[in-house]
Amino acid sequence: MKRKLFSLAVAAMLASAMLAGCSGGSQGASSAPQPSNATGPEGTQSTAEPVQASSAKDSLVVSVGSGIVNGNYDPCKGYGSSGYGIFHTALLKITTDVQIESDLASDYTISEDGLVYTFTIRDDVKFSDGESLTPEDVIFTFETTKNSGSSVDLTMMEKAEIVSGKVKLTLNKAYSPFIRTIALLGIVPEHAYSDTYANNHIGTGPFKVKQIDVGQQLIVEPNEYFYGVQSPFQQITFLSIGEEAALAASKSGELDVVMVNPEYAKETVDGMHIETIKTSDNRGFNLPTIPETTNASGVTVGNNVTSDPAVRRALNIGINRQEIIDNALNGVGTASWTRFEGLTWANEEPGLTDGQVEEARKLLEEAGWVDTDGDGIREKDGVKCEFRITGRTDDLQRYNLAVALSENARQLGINIIAEALDWTTCQDIARNVPTCIGTGNYSYIDVYNALHSSFADIDIVSLSNSGMYSNPTVDGYLDAMLAATSENEAIVLAKKAQYDGQTGANVDFPYLWLVNIDHSYFVRDGLNLGTQRIHPHGHGAPVIQNLNEWTFEG
Repeated sequence: MKRKLFSLAVAAMLASAMLAGCSGGSQGASSAPQPSNATGPEGTQSTAEPVQASSAKDSLVVSVGSGIVNGNYDPCKGYGSSGYGIFHTALLKITTDVQIESDLASDYTISEDGLVYTFTIRDDVKFSDGESLTPEDVIFTFETTKNSGSSVDLTMMEKAEIVSGKVKLTLNKAYSPFIRTIALLGIVPEHAYSDTYANNHIGTGPFKVKQIDVGQQLIVEPNEYFYGVQSPFQQITFLSIGEEAALAASKSGELDVVMVNPEYAKETVDGMHIETIKTSDNRGFNLPTIPETTNASGVTVGNNVTSDPAVRRALNIGINRQEIIDNALNGVGTASWTRFEGLTWANEEPGLTDGQVEEARKLLEEAGWVDTDGDGIREKDGVKCEFRITGRTDDLQRYNLAVALSENARQLGINIIAEALDWTTCQDIARNVPTCIGTGNYSYIDVYNALHSSFADIDIVSLSNSGMYSNPTVDGYLDAMLAATSENEAIVLAKKAQYDGQTGANVDFPYLWLVNIDHSYFVRDGLNLGTQRIHPHGHGAPVIQNLNEWTFEG
């Protein structure tokens, strides 16, 4: 299932072309004239001299996916909400053990009813243009974000105001995940915010943009006004190049950090070592829990095979996750039963194990799924125990997982037909044809989105609760989770929604979770990536969460 590597020479030439104008790795890189579309941090035509190659001790060149070089660095429109923005900081921050502590706020209080959040703003913070952070900037950020209609949900915020010099955020209902929303919303400057802010931003984070060629490269430099740990590197260049070209560039000494998918994790690169970081970046398949029907738009939803609880349970206990990981991901990853693996709100109970082939077969037989014609596929009431699943055409990991799952399920008498489709199509048909889902973030609102029946409506087109799971007991726990007045109470309820000793998602199986994807990187020898918190869902970029703490010790 591995792709054939390009010729190293060809790929290296491609990588060198992309590296033109960038600083080099420890062995340097060639220089070239500025690209014609290069822009400086103010959006004007760049007149900077070509960046010269220099030692990895004062500059780095990295390749960690295309997202970081695509611009749109506006927190009010969602940038940084996954937890690894580098240009902004928030009132609160998420620690290495995924807890909450103060950041731009020197201290804060939450009222006993969970409706009022009050913050004292630090007076020693400046934006990257030298202007001081004020409480007014915080109010502006929250109001702008609420009105932007972005992916950041602030519908529960009634008002934001300044009272006695402090920021006061009042909710229209108790909403315990709000504390996590706050920690993931970077603050923007009211004085410098405009329609072009997304690519001409000013922030309080550890870095600022030196040059961006959208879709090709981003060069950042330290924000000299940053109040935290200053990066020792004069500049860091992010490149958007393909995986094969990036690997070739690493082998020729032109990259200092490069994300690698599992298929390349056993490659060797002189002068570099592999670092594998644990994640909550889960992969699995939604299993529609209702029989096939047609919604108001004439679209087929539900699935006549996965709607049988016996099939869902047999798959979960009968497959061998480690074999799937070995076959699909070169053995790189951790077998997973839950969507929230590695996070404090994950519930591992009731402690099931997989590879129970005989038990799974027995479950299917007792439920009426029998191979009557000897073709190796079970049937029930004239319905074959077979269904389609999809992986993304632009994500080999997901397609490989689909194929490996299909092969592993055959021993159970279940015929799973794996296909690769574009991601838009995968999402559009997911409520009928299970698709490989990637998930994992720093807020337990994900538990609600995954399991609450408010997302189970057959007319919804969404990956939220794409199994169309409905359990009144689970809904009760989730509603109480949102209304909780402390995070500790909320997390207890989030766990009960998964399993309370009798019911929950961990016994109803609206999903078939397979693996926590380990994030793997080739790293220049001597480069220390610091202490990384568990990575959320993301295709390589989460490693930059502590970019200012990276050091070169060679």
